[in-house]
Amino acid sequence: MPHRISTRSWGLSRPSQLNTAATHAEQRWRWPVLIALLCTIPAFYIELIESLPTPLAIAIYLVAAGLVGLSLWRVGRLCSHPQQYWRSNMLDLVLMAGLLASALLPPSAESGLALAGRLFVSLLTLLRMVWAIKSWVTRGGLGYLLLLALMVLLFCGVGFWVLEPRVKTPADGMWLAFTTAATVGYGDIVPTTAAAKIFSVFVVLLGYAVLSLVTAAIAAMWVESTEREVEKDILRDLHAQLRSVHEELGAVREELRQLKRPD
Repeated sequence: MPHRISTRSWGLSRPSQLNTAATHAEQRWRWPVLIALLCTIPAFYIELIESLPTPLAIAIYLVAAGLVGLSLWRVGRLCSHPQQYWRSNMLDLVLMAGLLASALLPPSAESGLALAGRLFVSLLTLLRMVWAIKSWVTRGGLGYLLLLALMVLLFCGVGFWVLEPRVKTPADGMWLAFTTAATVGYGDIVPTTAAAKIFSVFVVLLGYAVLSLVTAAIAAMWVESTEREVEKDILRDLHAQLRSVHEELGAVREELRQLKRPD
């Protein structure tokens, strides 16, 4: 029986759980792809600050594109219908093409079209990363999500420390990252440079995504706990009813036994 593709969402899909080889391959490639995509965000700012496509930024874009494409190809080869799997992951194909284009486009500081293209690719990258960690929205995945939220906070804090002149220390950067991600906006420290303002857009989007996943994981924990209590109550009632039926059957057998005795 051929293995079908799992449910699609956001232009992405995972192989069927029945295909253990493809599932394990997708899980092995998930972390390398996620890390490579995360590195494309500082690559965007390296190129923007330096005002030219630096070798480091180009290398990061090319490596990320290569890992996305290689992951898609290797997992698809293990599916019974590779072309169907590749078509069901259209976002990965578009992202791979966008990452290659980001490495080849002219400097963002000199071309508004190049800047818009790299921003679009960055948004696709954020979407792809959020989709990759959706499976963590379970009671067991809460620890991973909290660790991810801390890593995002540290990463964004360092980013603000580098990009914003008014941020004097990494602690100030983390505070600005937190208030930006949580959309609190106290106003004590605000982004002033163009690079910091663009970075704030990513921080808000990434903060919404991570905080929403953490909230969903906590809600899932409470829902699962409630469901388990309901299941225990149902099983307790079922056992009580079975015990009652067993006692009634015993009483009926005893009555039949007495009726069969000779007078």
